[in-house]
Amino acid sequence: MTLGQGGKADRNATRDLNRARAKVFNMVSTGVIDEPVNRIYDIISIVALVLNLFSAFAITFDYMEEHYKGLLLAIEAVTVFFFAVDYFLRLFSSSELYPKLPYNKAIVKYIFSFAGIVDLLSFLPYYLPVFFPMGSAVFRLFRVARILRLFRINSYYDQLNVITEVIVSKRQQLMASVFIILILMMASSLCMYSVEHEAQPNVFENAFSGIWWSVSTLLTVGYGDIYPITFLGKLLGIVISFLGVGMVAIPTGIISAGFVEQYQKLKSFGQYVEEENLHFIRVKLTEKDGWADKKISEIGLPRDMMIIALQRGKETIIPRGDTLLKNGDVLVICAEKVKDIQPIDLKEITIGEGHSWNGVAIRNLDISRRSFIFMIRRNGKALVPRGSTVIKAGDIVLLYEQHLRNDNIV
Repeated sequence: MTLGQGGKADRNATRDLNRARAKVFNMVSTGVIDEPVNRIYDIISIVALVLNLFSAFAITFDYMEEHYKGLLLAIEAVTVFFFAVDYFLRLFSSSELYPKLPYNKAIVKYIFSFAGIVDLLSFLPYYLPVFFPMGSAVFRLFRVARILRLFRINSYYDQLNVITEVIVSKRQQLMASVFIILILMMASSLCMYSVEHEAQPNVFENAFSGIWWSVSTLLTVGYGDIYPITFLGKLLGIVISFLGVGMVAIPTGIISAGFVEQYQKLKSFGQYVEEENLHFIRVKLTEKDGWADKKISEIGLPRDMMIIALQRGKETIIPRGDTLLKNGDVLVICAEKVKDIQPIDLKEITIGEGHSWNGVAIRNLDISRRSFIFMIRRNGKALVPRGSTVIKAGDIVLLYEQHLRNDNIV
């Protein structure tokens, strides 16, 4: 084998490995259902998580432990093994999760991310007692982390995603309200300690005892284990209780207002699109695209088309003419629907084994010059056709056909 052939073989091997990582990443990513294997994996993940949590709760009942202990332990063993496989698959495809990082750094970032730690604790404590039998009781506590995997189901439902969006958008207001509650808590604890310490030295021993009372009072829990007995203490307790009701209502009001704003925004956006008859598309730039590393003012968009948003990582940028587009950016492009255009008929052709197009490249097809193939759907995936693309049995070919207007006919 020559040096050139060896280099080509290495490039092919690297390309095949990257494709494998991309397929694995799509499979383990929640909500990616473009292929049957991805949908099946999502279903297995949910079933495994539900069964694991069910066995963890069921085994705490004496009847279930006595009659079904073996079955519950088997369910736990199988589901935990699945969590371990899922973790290593995510390690393998971590470069797809962080495409801008080298492979080794992507692995490290996933391992120390919140999701990576939860995934690790989902299975590791189950196997640690094999090597460290003395710490089995402590390791069992870490199995509670499996419950946190429920947050991954949040990705399947847009309604649940609204909760995250509201909390993130209102995080500053929420932090401000929590800060106010902490200040009020500390002030009320010191005041109550000063008033009640002499009357109840064993109950209000220090400022921490006052904090415990202020927490249970301000959060309207009221355990009743610590309470004032002096007249001034009771009067102070009444005032703090009223303040507690108002303070707890502040975060609730902020979140409620956020929900109203979010749903109103979605509704208004949908109505605006319907009234204005607009179309929106999302485009992800790659290194091969001509727009990468260019300013928006330099790419030459049509007059009735504009880029209204640009998502770069977790950041959303309002684009301007001097905004530089980069590899990996997701562009939201808006265009008005064009009226009174030349009529176009769209057709969908399913290719069977005996179809004359089966096994033929697009450039060799005998079709009209006014007919254009613009998409091929193969195994649930959309392919952009090229002249060298070979049509196969089972493909769904989408084409449009232009018709001459009557006024063009002589």
